[in-house]
Amino acid sequence: MKKMKNYYRTLLLCCLGIFVLGCQSEESGLEKKIDQVLNTAVYQYNYMANRLEEDRFPKTYHKDTDELETSNSGWWCSGFYSGTMLYLDQAFGNEVFQEEIDNSLAHLEKEQFNTSTHDLGFMMFCSYGHANRLDPNPDYEEILINSAKSLATRYNDNAKAIRSWDSAPWNKGGEDDVVVIIDNMMNLELLFWATEHSGDKSFAEIAVNHANTTMEHHYRDDYSSFHEVIYDENTGEVKQQITNQGYADESSWARGQAWGLYGYVVMYRETKDEKYLDFAKNIADFILNHPNLPEDMVPYWDFDAPNIPEALRDSSAGAIIASALLELSTYTDGAYLEEAEAMLETLLSPEYIAEQGTNGGFLLKHGVGNMPNKTEIDTPLSYGDYYLVEAMVRYKDIK
Repeated sequence: MKKMKNYYRTLLLCCLGIFVLGCQSEESGLEKKIDQVLNTAVYQYNYMANRLEEDRFPKTYHKDTDELETSNSGWWCSGFYSGTMLYLDQAFGNEVFQEEIDNSLAHLEKEQFNTSTHDLGFMMFCSYGHANRLDPNPDYEEILINSAKSLATRYNDNAKAIRSWDSAPWNKGGEDDVVVIIDNMMNLELLFWATEHSGDKSFAEIAVNHANTTMEHHYRDDYSSFHEVIYDENTGEVKQQITNQGYADESSWARGQAWGLYGYVVMYRETKDEKYLDFAKNIADFILNHPNLPEDMVPYWDFDAPNIPEALRDSSAGAIIASALLELSTYTDGAYLEEAEAMLETLLSPEYIAEQGTNGGFLLKHGVGNMPNKTEIDTPLSYGDYYLVEAMVRYKDIK
């Protein structure tokens, strides 16, 4: 009954939100669309909350069986659920989801000591980081510092990089490998936060070293990125540059390009080093000028997918890119804002936004998780929702 009471209260707030936001006649067409989709998101996440088991986190949805696929707190996506709700509460200035957020955070708390994953930025900073930003709390800070300490244990000083995977049997390397994936750029923000709040410079130094190593070895001359680089843990030597979730080793997996863009925008924000700004702009230009980027700006799952233009789109990559471009526009006198707006226009259309009470409660349709592994194909994804809601909140802040 607890969740059902929350559900009906939120329906009332949604109706009030639609009325109030709809009265803001000075808003642009895109801003009005954002207001409508944010209302839909509130409805959807209450609908989802009422379907979730107590200690589970949403991953995706299976339309054919009307089933939510969920995970425990140790899955890399576990932080996006509370993070999305925190953004929604921020957008509306209400604590609509507070009870569900608190419940989610309580189940996540033990992951602060998880040293088996590099995804603590996703898991803990996208959740506890936002919770602490909106309502600073010493308990949250302690959890975040411990999370940064756990992440730092994965740093290899020979490779000057944070180990992503402990073991990956499909890799072509050996036992003495440091496997680094481009996704790892998204976890560095946690380390900068830890230095700022603890005074321990080692966290930020690890982040800078990792970003510099990634610039040198993950990127090709055209500023496209490999998904995965394998280093010798004893010498730091590059052993292989490959792709696991994209079409081919030499292809440009769309979400990988998105992770890198977002990561180097964060690097500039945290360091104000112009080399990171230039690098982010070069990645953005690669994406936006790619001949296989569709006119509606939502990328195919891989820029080199073999069956373009019939290849599936990846809405999650589009959401990440749009959010990154919005922040990048604030550092470049508005450059990239028009492209971010175009991406949002498409992503907020009925083609990509679920109708209320459908899609298992997820907001965004047509994501692609891992095409080569044939998992999460043309389906909602928790991180797609998170970065789309973040992009909408960022756009409203900019405007």
